[in-house]
Amino acid sequence: MEARLHALDGLSRDEILALCDEREGSNPNFLPSECLVHLVRACRRDNSERWFERLYKSLIARVLRALPRSESSDGGTSSYTRESIRDKVCARFVEMLAADRTTYEERLDFFEVRFDMAMKRLRMDAQKQAWRDENRNQSIEYDEESGEMDPVVEAAAGSYNPLAGEIFRNEAFRLRLDAAIEALPIEQSRTVRMLMLDYQIHSEDPTVNTICKVLAKTPKTIWNYRQRAFEALRKTLADGDAE
Repeated sequence: MEARLHALDGLSRDEILALCDEREGSNPNFLPSECLVHLVRACRRDNSERWFERLYKSLIARVLRALPRSESSDGGTSSYTRESIRDKVCARFVEMLAADRTTYEERLDFFEVRFDMAMKRLRMDAQKQAWRDENRNQSIEYDEESGEMDPVVEAAAGSYNPLAGEIFRNEAFRLRLDAAIEALPIEQSRTVRMLMLDYQIHSEDPTVNTICKVLAKTPKTIWNYRQRAFEALRKTLADGDAE
């Protein structure tokens, strides 16, 4: 890997990106993912956001290609679980990259040495969590028309909803809420924004533009985005109150 990195020294950034975008590992121009991770991490030293974004796009594309597609079939894993695995792995990997942008993230060292092995371990951890989530949630009932959880079940769960109640009309609260929503993972943030605009999660009416259609996700996945987002917002806003 060090030899490959040294070979990049005389290349322009456009030439390096062309190598990063090569998909076939058998191609002699293929740049190992370990080298790509190194280049992304090195961006912290040159403070070039544009360069980081271009490399980051190529790296995330490789991460996604290493994960099971939700529409594929392995004969034993549901599409929901495969989609959940993709979401969990991507979120964890992006979290590590974000941490490394501000300080040294030791966990990424493994990806610079054995990228495929590191991805496999990350995927296995996500798979275990996804299976637990699916088994825990399999009895939850949804309204087939709206894609929403049964109100009785939701009430029994004591769900926190920062978009409801009198406090939502408070201008100071709305400003804090808006900042907290921006800090959420992109899928959760988009879900909450669309809920604020009164989008339905799901509808059997093909003319209705729903969150499921816009994000191309199942009702159960959108519901999980919603619940994770609301829980994160609850903790963030509670911490703000404590301060």
